[in-house]
Amino acid sequence: MLRLLVSRTSRRCVGIGVIAFIAASDSLDDNNSSLSRTPISHSPLLHQFLFHPSDFVLQGIASSLLFSNPIGGLFPFADAAVSSDNLKKEEPQGVKNNDKCGPGCLGRNAIANAAAAAGPSVVNISVSRGIHGLILGKSMGSGTIIDSDGTILTCAHVVVDFEGMKSISKGKVDVTLQDGREFEGTVVSADIHSDIAVVKIKSKTPLPSAKLGSSSKLRPGDWVLAMGCPLSLQNTVTAGIVSCVDRKSSDLGIGGIRQEFLQTDCAVNEGNSGGPLVNLDGEVVGINILKVLNADGVSFAVPIDVAVKIMDNLLKRGRVIRPWLGLKMLDLNSMVITQLKERDSSFPNVVRGVLILMVTPGSPAEQAGFQPGDVVTEFDGRPISSIKEIIEIMGDKLGMPIKVIVNRAHNKLATLIVVPEEANYDR
Repeated sequence: MLRLLVSRTSRRCVGIGVIAFIAASDSLDDNNSSLSRTPISHSPLLHQFLFHPSDFVLQGIASSLLFSNPIGGLFPFADAAVSSDNLKKEEPQGVKNNDKCGPGCLGRNAIANAAAAAGPSVVNISVSRGIHGLILGKSMGSGTIIDSDGTILTCAHVVVDFEGMKSISKGKVDVTLQDGREFEGTVVSADIHSDIAVVKIKSKTPLPSAKLGSSSKLRPGDWVLAMGCPLSLQNTVTAGIVSCVDRKSSDLGIGGIRQEFLQTDCAVNEGNSGGPLVNLDGEVVGINILKVLNADGVSFAVPIDVAVKIMDNLLKRGRVIRPWLGLKMLDLNSMVITQLKERDSSFPNVVRGVLILMVTPGSPAEQAGFQPGDVVTEFDGRPISSIKEIIEIMGDKLGMPIKVIVNRAHNKLATLIVVPEEANYDR
């Protein structure tokens, strides 16, 4: 009996030792890592925090990865690892190793199965960078094959020129599949404002393609996987949860167009840009785009519902059409409405709507008669409760009159006709 107790105790100690060593070695690796980073910020507000996780490696500059054990030797505890047979002996009575579980259950193979389903469609994208014909290095990123004909969805900053982020590279890019096959790809088109691009490769045989899910069904706390080629390490999978489903670009200090991101705590690094965010069904629900520099577990992805609409525009027109009204707006809810009525008794009696905060001079909205303080309750014949609904209704309508009902102070109703113009972000 004593011998049995000693045997079991030693096994537990060995297991604890392995965990302690792994934690220590991870910490040392982080402190000694010399991996280079190339921040690409969108806004002065977060210039020192935000960057796109793409990998830009200049020739002659080597990035070292420390995998060795600082104590000496490689993985000295490998021979002392607890075997699966011993683990089974320690398994408490009444616990069954059953892989089957109901809907919403995170089984032991759920993440591995999702990665296996989406993995073959994940690619590594390499783009040569240079000035005046002199190649200085390569930009590394990821992408996802979404059609067996070779259509790849990725990030614009992976395939466009860094100089000014204006000109789109119509040159060739190198695409490597998970199975090792290499192709020469062509940049079909890219939208810099949303950071979405489409690349095409040709193959004599059908290519593995990912199944697209719906980002609108995601909830905070849902499990997701980030897949791609961080630090040029192909076929890498990390897992985490959705932290926020509608993180606004204004929250990140990103100016320009209004955009919403999926925030996750998945580990992403340089090279993950353009790679897919995958749910437990193996469906692509987002495109990884950026993270917060020097912060763990704060990364962002473009929702797949948005990315698909942008891709459709790029394939159809070669560019994305964005109607512009010239309004700064605010979503209203019951709490905000109550607070506004407490501050101003003339605020209209509404239960939903969108508040107009500012009207740009000379804009279509000013010409239509919009005023600060107006509450939009109906847009193109539909009840309105959010800015997102207005954007969806406008779609790509340009030059088409839209009827808008607004509620003004003292509950005065006004009917306005506005004609959207195409957005020009250089104005």
